[in-house]
Amino acid sequence: MAKSTPQFSVKLAENEAELQGAQRLRYAVFVEELGAGGAMVDHENRLEKDRFDPYFDHLILIDHAREGDAMEQVVGVYRLLRDDQARAVGQFYSEDEYDLSVLKDSGRKLLELGRSCLHPDYRGGAAMYHLWNALAAYVFEHEIEVLFGVASFHGTDLQALAQPLSMLYHNHLAPPDLRVRAQPDHYADMNIVPKDQLDRRAAMVQVPALIKAYLRLGGFVGDGAFIDHDFNTTDVCLIMDTERLNEKQKSIYTKEVAR
Repeated sequence: MAKSTPQFSVKLAENEAELQGAQRLRYAVFVEELGAGGAMVDHENRLEKDRFDPYFDHLILIDHAREGDAMEQVVGVYRLLRDDQARAVGQFYSEDEYDLSVLKDSGRKLLELGRSCLHPDYRGGAAMYHLWNALAAYVFEHEIEVLFGVASFHGTDLQALAQPLSMLYHNHLAPPDLRVRAQPDHYADMNIVPKDQLDRRAAMVQVPALIKAYLRLGGFVGDGAFIDHDFNTTDVCLIMDTERLNEKQKSIYTKEVAR
């Protein structure tokens, strides 16, 4: 637990130690807390990693006041992949789950977000604000037009998630030019509960905070969910078009806010 006032800085990981700090935090959150797994997870060293890591930029939030070594001071992570980086690896990470053709064929500058997490001691405070400000600066610097990535509900029982998934489908489905679709072999229909039978309040209680944040910023969801048994999650694809944001929302992606 943070025992003193946090001293935050945010940067892109520049060396193996900083990357492993990100992977250590991901292990604590995704593996130990949420029960995830994966072919390349290093349980001995407590690192959650995969074959995409060398191609991503890893945005890390550091609390210099936190006790422990440099790895333990990494308290927030965002994994970022631009379309030019995706070409180097041969695909976006989420293409195993979603058909991204509508985005890739648009000719617009894309940024995939993933592996977003905060240490439990830093949730609900200023930590996410610092990460989002740094993300805004990155979006501005690289002239990104569309952001997207999978976000997760804990668990793989579609019926238990019927209300929130249906609410997202009926109220936040992406317009056709942004509407990615879950891969046919893994498509899970989100239209489970008819719109007139939704309990919106109950549905929103089940929606994770990160998904709510993207919705407040004007984000959409793709068509279909993906059940990820390795991560013990049900995934939806979130898409945000910077051109569709209103002026208040756009302020998050301006140079002034990002400084």
